[in-house]
Amino acid sequence: MISENPPPPSPTARRNPLGLSALALVGLAAVALIRVILHDLHVIDEGSPITWVLAIGPVVLWIVVAVVARVPKPFLTVLVIGVIFGVMLVITHQLLWDFAYRGTPPSLGDGAGARLIPRIAAIPSGLIVGTVIGAVGGLIAWGIQTMSNRRKS
Repeated sequence: MISENPPPPSPTARRNPLGLSALALVGLAAVALIRVILHDLHVIDEGSPITWVLAIGPVVLWIVVAVVARVPKPFLTVLVIGVIFGVMLVITHQLLWDFAYRGTPPSLGDGAGARLIPRIAAIPSGLIVGTVIGAVGGLIAWGIQTMSNRRKS
């Protein structure tokens, strides 16, 4: 018989609904930066097998950690990791901008703001990418945890 009411949250869950420390969240997000840095420094090429491993591997790690740690809200936890990654992604791209474009960054013409606009446009783009990755990973973590809980009941 499947219980309709989930068990009450632990005292730790009430204090920390994410189930992981801030340092753990930042550390997990930082793992995904490896691909970003290597790509911006032209160490790896887009589309290569290692690029795929470095892009998907960290999200798999986020999901595994959330499920194994049995965080109280896996969707929210992995979403937050994704948002943190998005912020790190934006900062990293901005810091490595000139190197990433090999000294010829994108420009919309010759005006003072011509090179600034693409840099500004990259900010919401990076935040959206991190958030979407976190949301998809969080949905998967939530689904795995939900199915695991049903099997145990």
